[in-house]
Amino acid sequence: MERTSRSWVSRFSAFAAIAIVAVSSIEDSPAREAEPLGEAAVKAALLALLDGGIDERLRALDQLDLNWRNHLTPALVEYISLAPSPELQLRGIEILTNRTGQDFGYDLNAWFAWIWQQKFEHPPYYAEFKSRLYRFIDPRFADYFSPERATAIRLDEVRWGGVRQDGIPPLRRPTMIPAQAADYLDDDNIVFGLEVNGDVRAYPKRILAWHEMFVDTVGGVAVAGVYCTLCGSMILYETEVDGVQHELGTSGFLFRSNKLMYDKDTQSLWNTLWGAPSVGPLVDQDIRLPRRSVVTTTWGDWQKRHPETTVLSLDTGHRRDYGEGVAYQDYFSTDELMFNSSLVDNRLANKAEVLGLVFADQDAAPLAISADYAMANPLIHENVGDRNIVVLTDGSGAMRVYDSARVRFSAWDGEDRLQDSAGNAWSLREDGLTNDNGKRLARLPSHSAFWFGWYGAYPKTRLIH
Repeated sequence: MERTSRSWVSRFSAFAAIAIVAVSSIEDSPAREAEPLGEAAVKAALLALLDGGIDERLRALDQLDLNWRNHLTPALVEYISLAPSPELQLRGIEILTNRTGQDFGYDLNAWFAWIWQQKFEHPPYYAEFKSRLYRFIDPRFADYFSPERATAIRLDEVRWGGVRQDGIPPLRRPTMIPAQAADYLDDDNIVFGLEVNGDVRAYPKRILAWHEMFVDTVGGVAVAGVYCTLCGSMILYETEVDGVQHELGTSGFLFRSNKLMYDKDTQSLWNTLWGAPSVGPLVDQDIRLPRRSVVTTTWGDWQKRHPETTVLSLDTGHRRDYGEGVAYQDYFSTDELMFNSSLVDNRLANKAEVLGLVFADQDAAPLAISADYAMANPLIHENVGDRNIVVLTDGSGAMRVYDSARVRFSAWDGEDRLQDSAGNAWSLREDGLTNDNGKRLARLPSHSAFWFGWYGAYPKTRLIH
């Protein structure tokens, strides 16, 4: 979300600069008067911030100031980020500072961090306010937050990322080309590799960073590959559940700096790392997208293992600079977050890479393994709940997970040959491990993510580092 969100930040900073010039006139003006209001009138005043001229909106702010409720804080913070004039922004910040005792100025991340510590009980009209506020950016946003919609997450943690719906355009049925035709790729370029029913494909990070999602049929299975640039995760989901095909896209919003998807039929918001609806009519239907295996590796290693692979073409139908490392270069170069999260854990750096594992039959026991630990320990036996797993990490940093079924491995060559404690030889394939006796151990879904992103989705995770 870099290009649009940065332009928004620049616009917001410009408003702030103009507002500083206006501060003396605001401070010297006589106090405005307003009558005490009941809760219904407070709601009307809050919604009045969204219509009319500047004077009408300033009067609405005065009414909210005189009749302050702490639960108005999230709505007012969101409002100052989009208010149509510096004067309104400045007055909103003045109210927030006086009423909360906090002095964060225009630092939205600081305001939200403080709000999340307070755990406000939101009034029923907060969703309506959010719906009306964001419809000015994109009319489709109004459906996300309509008051009658169910929610599994705190609405004040749902933040706009700076783009409209599908403003970061997903690649739908993108063109794939043979490996030998991909002369734009160097061996050290990062790709996301997958195999579904013998259909082997590579999706370069340098392309998906601009699109964050591809939607296609791979190996006869309808899938969506969802790459959240901010939280560093690439997950491959099946998009059909119980006979229903969910057509997914990019909502434009985030939860704990984690991309939220939407489905076209119901406009429900879906949590990327959960693979489940978070806001909207699908929340209470116990839907969870099935996960498929995907591995983060280098083009050289993937092509060596799979010379028959196809790979994304640069001909995406969009004009972007698809050079390696171009998209989000500044964001990836530091440990700072563009949008903060309500949950943090300092055992690892925010953007330290982890391997995340959560299985549908063991979803109460998520596991994260630090990539540094995996590189230092390329053969790991572990458990997720009562499931036995083996994690294999090769020299490219690619981490693959298999159901070990209590088989103990004593060695592997870092490529495609393993040996178990009984002396049996095994071969590594994308879909499983096989031995010379025909026994097979299935590949398990896993994916890489930044630590902050994984922890924000699974705070009860066990961490190996």
